[in-house]
Amino acid sequence: MGDRRNSSGRHMADQAQAADLPLSGLFTSAGPSDHLTTGPVASGSVASRVRASWQRSRSYGVSPEHVEPIFTGSLDTGSLLYECGLQVLEGLHATLAGEPVSLMIADRDGLVLTRLCNDRAINRSLDKVHLAPGFFFTERNAGTNGLGLSLADRAPTLVRGSDHYCSDLQGYTCAAVPVLDPLTGDLAGSVNLTTWADTSAELLLALAQSAASNTSHLMLLRATGGRPRPAPRGEVARVCSHVHSDSGDAAGTDGARSRAWNDAITAAERAMSAGQVVVVVGESGAGKSALASTARRRISHRERLLSVRPPAPEELESWLALWTPELRHADTCVLVAHVESLPAWSADELATALTDCRRQPGRPQGFVLTAADFASIPKGLRALVDTVVEAPPLRSRTDDILPLARYFARQERHREVVFTPMAIRALTTYHWPDNVTQLERVARQAAARTDIVDTRHLPPEVFSGTARPLNRLDSMKRDEIIRCLTEPGATVAQAAAKLGMGRATVYRKIAQYDIRLPGRAT
Repeated sequence: MGDRRNSSGRHMADQAQAADLPLSGLFTSAGPSDHLTTGPVASGSVASRVRASWQRSRSYGVSPEHVEPIFTGSLDTGSLLYECGLQVLEGLHATLAGEPVSLMIADRDGLVLTRLCNDRAINRSLDKVHLAPGFFFTERNAGTNGLGLSLADRAPTLVRGSDHYCSDLQGYTCAAVPVLDPLTGDLAGSVNLTTWADTSAELLLALAQSAASNTSHLMLLRATGGRPRPAPRGEVARVCSHVHSDSGDAAGTDGARSRAWNDAITAAERAMSAGQVVVVVGESGAGKSALASTARRRISHRERLLSVRPPAPEELESWLALWTPELRHADTCVLVAHVESLPAWSADELATALTDCRRQPGRPQGFVLTAADFASIPKGLRALVDTVVEAPPLRSRTDDILPLARYFARQERHREVVFTPMAIRALTTYHWPDNVTQLERVARQAAARTDIVDTRHLPPEVFSGTARPLNRLDSMKRDEIIRCLTEPGATVAQAAAKLGMGRATVYRKIAQYDIRLPGRAT
């Protein structure tokens, strides 16, 4: 083991110098949990995260001696995560040729999709503990481990030898970093690097972070050629007349008249009045926070309402400390948004704080939650929920589309904006995958150009029904075709002439991009 570690150390030192990483303190033997290091970007006490993971492992009934294998016969090797992650790891693997480091990609459920390593000894050893493609490796079946903890906490994670829950795993050091979907910000999976427990650790985490970041950027390039989604910024804001949160939530009530929307508000209001803990679920941008705040305002106009949403993982401790004292105030209600994005450790802390502030039965609870769906809520918070109310997506409340569009246009233009019948038809027949958030952006962009919005003022996305993401070249082609077709009085023949295409080609492209223009049979 000594020779193997020294060889690994020399090669990793070269890599550290190439990457301008600090070399001091990298080559230390793994120690017990009280010597756990946080790594370059970890925040707070990683030891506390490991302790919380041990507690969860015990609650799951995980064996402290052995990993319980859970095998699946099918792997999604066609996913963007797999294709991009494999390309990144193959490059890293070539750089680390001969090193006893196993490089893995796992999906969001902890299913190992691929493993790259040329060292026979560590491959045989990892096979014995079922850390191999086709096996799940989460806290629920393997206890505390780097891969499982990175997925649970959605944060870069380094777990050394004795910090593993199962004794089978205490001969390894594991560094794992979550990979986020660059378009949605959702958890896509994890990059995991595993080596022997007596080899370098901090550099291992740095390499895992680089691989995860490169995977996410490559996923973005393959999907759209756009820019990465910015990291989440935490928010603590007082709600006045409207919810002060993201644009989709902020506008959910202005001019809303659909039965689906009002029925959902009534259901939330009744549950809150009965003293129940309510979670509002729904698609991104559907107006979950707006629905919850509107229902709460119907109960008490005088109550102080705070809206909070989680920041990036490294800022969670200070974010919790900032607003949780407000839970003690009887005249304050806290709306905690996007609880599904909370790492396991912070979700447990929040659940404890919320449990302590539970009001007397029959009185409105001092908090309301929102999430993408009930199943995605962390276990500790899920146990607090009494009632689930769904915020209907915008495509299910078409009566609200025009009033909301007019509201957003008026906010942008500072006067009334007219939508032509063709523009109205385009807006009300579009499926709005990003819901009210998308409608606000579209309405504001159109109103910034004119007082009378027609189809030519609307962005191309409103006329495309394709669900698959387009690359940059296809997007440019689609947008140009739509621009020509939406000019006043334009015909397909005229558009084809401007585009330098035959009419048959234009019709074929219309079908390919699922272009839908109001009043035109395409």
